[in-house]
Amino acid sequence: MRITRLTYNTLASLVMCCIVGPLVMCCLVGVALPAAAQPLSGAAEKEFVHREDSLKKYAFDIVNAEHPSERLRADSQFIRSLVRSLKLPNSFYYPFDSLATISRLYAPDSTFRIFTWQYKKDEYMYLQEGAIQMRTADGSLKLYPLFDASMFTERPMDSVRNRKNWIGAIYYRIVEKKWQGHNYYTLLGFDDFSQLSNKKWMEVLTFAPDGEPRFGGPFFSFLEDSVRRPTQYRFNIEYKKEAGTRFNYDPDMDMVVYDHLVPEGDQPKKKDTYVPDGDFEAFQWKDGKWMHVQRQLFNFKLKDGQFPQEAKILDEQGKANELQLQEQSQKNKRSEKTDSTKKKPDN
Repeated sequence: MRITRLTYNTLASLVMCCIVGPLVMCCLVGVALPAAAQPLSGAAEKEFVHREDSLKKYAFDIVNAEHPSERLRADSQFIRSLVRSLKLPNSFYYPFDSLATISRLYAPDSTFRIFTWQYKKDEYMYLQEGAIQMRTADGSLKLYPLFDASMFTERPMDSVRNRKNWIGAIYYRIVEKKWQGHNYYTLLGFDDFSQLSNKKWMEVLTFAPDGEPRFGGPFFSFLEDSVRRPTQYRFNIEYKKEAGTRFNYDPDMDMVVYDHLVPEGDQPKKKDTYVPDGDFEAFQWKDGKWMHVQRQLFNFKLKDGQFPQEAKILDEQGKANELQLQEQSQKNKRSEKTDSTKKKPDN
């Protein structure tokens, strides 16, 4: 989706002010704490809490303020305040976990985190925004802003993109894979695409030798399908606005599983009529690619506290979003681990 000139220029100018050490471009990002989180001093954490309190209202108003001018102002103020907060030493280790409308995801290996959110321009358009914050040895800020150019491309599936022509999404999952000594980070995200339909995206993030993020590549293969399709550089599903769809990584199956969609009527070109039919498709990581697994019926068993389907992100009625579901899942795992420890009999 398009990013306004005002927002783009504001973020770009702020980023230029975040040059640290050698010349680097900085940006906004990071939901779970890094695996080996560096403890913050009491005084530092108190300062972060104070700044986060100021950020919360801006973050809420970006989506929920009544008038477009208020939402635009909140977005601009949020970016400024967030960048100032991230410039504090060791900001990478502060989770900002009270920013309910902002996705904050750490990479599984804790080398970076990514912030993404959407700015509600009007009733018909949401604009995705974001940034990647790298972990640095000295705790200084290294930030890469992401500029959404999805409205200006007709062929989003066949190109490697940089942070200046990013296909915008609100990310809710990062899956780390390795191949021949290289790390590949698969991003799963939500796009409030149009008034009638939503999209969910899957693409691979890598980093160039100079540290710049690269989005996409020939990672999505259909060679094992009965009817072969060209390799894609990223993948998405588009579906009816009201439909609930599954599109997430299943660690037990080690696959990204998603609903098989069908049109409700006899107009297969109208993606805003597509809904799940009860079957699923998947991608499985093989030899450095995500290999498509054709339509099949999976038998999913839900545990206590799990939801039968994923919820829409940033629902206007305030319903749970996929990011919150992921956070709750992590809390459940921690709780289960604590319970099992408590129940362990004494030797």
